Amino acid sequence: MKKVTDFIKKIFNTNEFIPLHEPRFIGNEKAYLNDCIDSTFVSSVGAYVDRFEKEFARYVGSKYAIATMNGTSALHISLILANVKRDDEVITQPLTFIATCNAISYTGAKPIFVDVDLDTMGLSPKSLEEFLKTNCEIIDNSCRNKTTKKIIKACVPMHTFGHPCRIDEIAQICDSWKIVLVEDSAESLGSYHKSRHTGTFGKLGIFSFNGNKVITSGGGGVIVTDDEILAKQAKHLTTTAKILHKWEYTHDSIGYNYRMPNLNAALLVAQMENLDLFLENKRELAKLYAEFFEKSTITFVQEPSESISNFWLQAVVLKDLEERNAFLDYTNSNGIMTRPAWTLMNKLEMFKNCQCSDLSNALWLEARVVNIPSSVRI
Repeated sequence: MKKVTDFIKKIFNTNEFIPLHEPRFIGNEKAYLNDCIDSTFVSSVGAYVDRFEKEFARYVGSKYAIATMNGTSALHISLILANVKRDDEVITQPLTFIATCNAISYTGAKPIFVDVDLDTMGLSPKSLEEFLKTNCEIIDNSCRNKTTKKIIKACVPMHTFGHPCRIDEIAQICDSWKIVLVEDSAESLGSYHKSRHTGTFGKLGIFSFNGNKVITSGGGGVIVTDDEILAKQAKHLTTTAKILHKWEYTHDSIGYNYRMPNLNAALLVAQMENLDLFLENKRELAKLYAEFFEKSTITFVQEPSESISNFWLQAVVLKDLEERNAFLDYTNSNGIMTRPAWTLMNKLEMFKNCQCSDLSNALWLEARVVNIPSSVRI
């Protein structure tokens, strides 16, 4: 393991503490922030919000983008727009950040967990189809769970660590089972599956700009869609459902104060200008890691077939739980931040009673995957 820590210190050119993933501000961030402050438009209305939404939609290839305060709020609103309601069910994967399941819970719905694929670490279309064929039926143009008697309204796959799952196959399955596909692309800006950007396969997709993402606004998110009506509803609901008027305060439904402030958008506009540079840099880092670990018993996680990964968080797979824990202890004790994959969602107290498929792959990965330093090297 000393060889690993020595190599990481060498490629990051430091003997100081190496974080897992830190942001880089090397462009117009300060200039745009100062311009935003000078304009006095620092809240959820301003030129940078409008500019970011247009530029982001263009980048990922969607017709519309609606900026929000974070990725969780973006997913919450997307599920509402997918007509997910209290006592409905939503299929997702157990290997994910808790925000995915939190957003489902905010609607009053309950998650169902199906397994992931070992190579993508994202939701498995095979597991999804097997679960649906075994447990569900189509009644009145809806997918009904024969076990719980509830309607499965949506499916939320997540592109784990920026590696695209088999999202095209998942989209086909969801369509045939009358399930709305909402993509959790929080980690996959700059990732493509079969030449199509993640987040654009479903009815709605979301991205996150938390401080540890490829580009960041400190906190921020965005909803993307090709549906004009949904885009307008998303903007309306995230702006407290206020009916536009010069002075009247009239609201036509329960709304949410979820809009992104202009200050955060100013940061993101500047970050977008260097996005391609960041992605290229991270791909170079992945190549260095792949070449190093090829000579090791540790497996480096490569991008899946027919996909381009952003390599947001670089990952390795250890032999077993014991080796994983030893690796985590050694690296963190020697100034290099590493972390395990998340505890599976179905193991958490809030979700322990949720319905699950066989989760063999997720359990295998949980015991072996470790994220290693992934920052853009400047």
